Amino acid sequence: MNNYAIVVYWSDEDSVWIAEAPDLEPCAAHGDTREAAVAELRVAMEAWLEVARENGMPIPEARYRPATVAAE
Repeated sequence: MNNYAIVVYWSDEDSVWIAEAPDLEPCAAHGDTREAAVAELRVAMEAWLEVARENGMPIPEARYRPATVAAE
């Protein structure tokens, strides 16, 4: 589970931090802090993977890599 990318961003609409695991769609969580959102996401990721295993669903490989911007 530690190889999956986690994307964290602020949601003005919800006034919370959102954490998502792009390789495990849909797998997201939120929290009042970045750390809380990531902690909740880790719980959600474990549950996502457990349900996939129990139902014989394929477990996606960790592939997501965020785009990077070259420094000027």
